[in-house]
Amino acid sequence: MKFTKIATPEQIDQKWVLIDAEGKTFGRIVTEIATRLRGKDKPCYTPNFDCGDYVVVVNASKAVFKGAGKIAGKEYFTHSGYFGSTKSVKMTELLENNPEKLFKLATRGMLPKTKLGAKMLKKLKVYAGAEHPHTAQLAK
Repeated sequence: MKFTKIATPEQIDQKWVLIDAEGKTFGRIVTEIATRLRGKDKPCYTPNFDCGDYVVVVNASKAVFKGAGKIAGKEYFTHSGYFGSTKSVKMTELLENNPEKLFKLATRGMLPKTKLGAKMLKKLKVYAGAEHPHTAQLAK
């Protein structure tokens, strides 16, 4: 008889991972981020438990977008619930003004749509430039 191993909180070792986005493809970076946040790259992965790492992304504004009209045609929409309150922002504007939000929105789409997914997304720290305040955590 075989049993499935289930991870317990004592067995989980959450580390801090630094990803430099300069010159890398946006979609591939976001896929790697989502995999590390969920913990799917670890042997102790359990779907109903947060066993992923903390992820720090630097140089977010220097990510590369491939595809003919992908960056020009994509829009992100928000709605407050009131009539006529739909707002849209083009991907080019978001990349120039707030690349941190762009990375978070793309990563959120790849995580579970539950409280656990929201908890995982809080472990993502994105910075447009090369500077970040998490040097103490990454030194471990």
